[in-house]
Amino acid sequence: FQRHIKKSEGQKIPKVELQISIYGVKILDPKTKDVQHNCQLHRISFCADDKTDKRIFTFICKDSESNKHLCYVFDSEKCAEEITLTIGQAFDLAYKKFLESGGKDVETRKQIGGLQKRIQELETENAELKKQLQELEEQLMIAHVPTAGSVSMKPQSTDIFDMVPFSPVTPLVPTKASNGCPPPPPTTLPPDISKDLFGAEPFDPFTCGAADFPPDIQSKLDEMQ
Repeated sequence: FQRHIKKSEGQKIPKVELQISIYGVKILDPKTKDVQHNCQLHRISFCADDKTDKRIFTFICKDSESNKHLCYVFDSEKCAEEITLTIGQAFDLAYKKFLESGGKDVETRKQIGGLQKRIQELETENAELKKQLQELEEQLMIAHVPTAGSVSMKPQSTDIFDMVPFSPVTPLVPTKASNGCPPPPPTTLPPDISKDLFGAEPFDPFTCGAADFPPDIQSKLDEMQ
């Protein structure tokens, strides 16, 4: 009835492709072959075709995540009975394989399904942790940005021999010799500031006495004073 209503409204039923095996029924996209639903065989509890309409068949499958029973209905273009028989044959083959393996195959598939679910949970958790890590890195980058007006202390520059350049203002500190003895004292004494360049005392007319100069020069000096 709903199918007729959708057709009257112009809505088309999406086309799908079925893959039936002893492991379950896969519903695929016919063009991209992407799996839309994967109904495991041990979760299918009912499968039947409509005896009045040869195109309609359905099966009920328990969802692994929500634990709800979902009903899948298909329009099969007058081959519903053949599809239903195929699903029944898949049940028979799966039961035979179960008896041959002693139930190990079913347990293995259950373990694989549980591991796949755990992998999905870990991938989701990993994505959340990566997001939190990226946010922390952004906060650290913002915290390390220098503020306006801050002065950075530069290290003292050195020459090509990795030595501090000489400055006349910097006092010279005597260093110890390689043999542990102090360096010898300087051989030259500092010049006497009371003498000029030629070793003579500087001339001062106010401190000179009368006997230091001839009479004619002394009279001129007295006139100048």
